[in-house]
Amino acid sequence: MQLIQYQKCSTCKKAVSWLKEKGISYEDRAIKEQNPTKEELEAWYRKSGLPLKRFFNTSGNLYKELKLKDKLPEMSEEEQLKLLATDGMLVKRPLLVAEDFILVGFREQEWEEKLGI
Repeated sequence: MQLIQYQKCSTCKKAVSWLKEKGISYEDRAIKEQNPTKEELEAWYRKSGLPLKRFFNTSGNLYKELKLKDKLPEMSEEEQLKLLATDGMLVKRPLLVAEDFILVGFREQEWEEKLGI
């Protein structure tokens, strides 16, 4: 599994602590330094079954600066995926990427269910 996170993010820190506490190993990936590609994002989005909007960090400064709340509804999926791939700070985090599922954001109960804990 791969944990895609931003080290300064408090929710990411909670997810890391939780994974360590549960003894779950993962590969760490810094989202700011290794921004997901459009192809990765598209694959994760398709696998997740979630609306594409869930992959946007709606509480982030960049999201607000770009006024994406108003712009996203007008954009195609393709345009949204390309935009997400431009800057890791636009992407909701943490992302836990496993072979058969993707978790977006950290909700302990959801993670427990998906990881069979």
